[in-house]
Amino acid sequence: MTAATAHHESLIPRRVLPVLVAAQFAGTSLWFAVNAVMPDLQREFGWPATAVGSLTSALQFGFILGTLVFALLAIADRFPARAVFLACALAGAACTVGAWAMVADYQALMGWRFATGFFLAGIYPVGMKIASQWYTRGLGAALGLLVGALVIGSASAHALRALSYALPWPTLMLGVAALAAAGGLMLYLLLPDAPGAVARVTTLQWRALGTLLSDAKVRSSVLGYFGHMWELYTVWVLMPLILASRLEGTALSWAAFALLGSGALGCIAGGQMAQRWGSARVAGVQLALSGLCCVVAPWAMEAPDLLFYGWLLIWGITVAGDSPQFSTLTARNAPAQAVGSVLTLTNSIGFAISIVSILLFVQLSTVMSLGLLLPALALGPVLGLLALRPLVKAEHRH
Repeated sequence: MTAATAHHESLIPRRVLPVLVAAQFAGTSLWFAVNAVMPDLQREFGWPATAVGSLTSALQFGFILGTLVFALLAIADRFPARAVFLACALAGAACTVGAWAMVADYQALMGWRFATGFFLAGIYPVGMKIASQWYTRGLGAALGLLVGALVIGSASAHALRALSYALPWPTLMLGVAALAAAGGLMLYLLLPDAPGAVARVTTLQWRALGTLLSDAKVRSSVLGYFGHMWELYTVWVLMPLILASRLEGTALSWAAFALLGSGALGCIAGGQMAQRWGSARVAGVQLALSGLCCVVAPWAMEAPDLLFYGWLLIWGITVAGDSPQFSTLTARNAPAQAVGSVLTLTNSIGFAISIVSILLFVQLSTVMSLGLLLPALALGPVLGLLALRPLVKAEHRH
């Protein structure tokens, strides 16, 4: 860490990280607005149990298309990142209001959720780019907090479901829309542009995007991230099914919230440890532990309660905890003028992989026991660890 870097980070206003984390949580809450109220909508409109899966997939496909478009057009690098975040937070909030207004029309609801996913492409990756502009050596810790906020937001759908009897679904949907809009405004009004931020580019960054394959360091972190994405969202989708072997109703929802939300601990603690041991080593350890949790599933599913819930807690912490360190490694090694575009394209491919994994494992779960199925998820961590080896070795040398 150079004297100039230390001086720069000592001058960062204290409000920067809290505002970034709060805005990221508020903006990404759009992701879960409909999932949390699906039981109410299914009762009111007679939709089948598969409706939540279809609506989730619509949003995921919107996010994949949005991140692809944003990356190819270099939106996050050609325009002020704060303005992109604000515009997408307001647009996503408007889409959620549209979903509320047309909620009885299932096809229209699918369209609104797809559009919401598209605009989320200007929130999650752009928030990480803004963090990378403010922080250099402390980027792993900063992204640990940012992704930790996203993990809690993801898990909050289960908490909202447990509480939904107390709040009518229109209140929840409109409340999430207002929260996202407030998050965009808060970030735009309270954060200036980072000092020394790389000048915005005026051309498309095709060559920079090619570093996903051509640059050994970028390729290593990106392929490690892809292995992580094979496992992460599928575990989140299957967690309620795993818990259903022992719990039901509100107890199941609270347990899912606690276990999935524990991933925030992995993100935050991993961010702190990365400052001492390096992002690649921290990501590698967490990826190896989550992969081990996949492998021991046949025994853990039959274990006494203490071991069963302990296994799920370790899995919940580690399956998400490596994510911010992969993003840190990619942001550090990507071309400086194209960090936003490289992160966005990486997200796009990663979420496409997650959809393939989710569809495959959810389908197989209907014909196989979870104990026999879950070890196959370890394929992602194994391949991710192999890809990550060069960066781990480089950290050992330093």
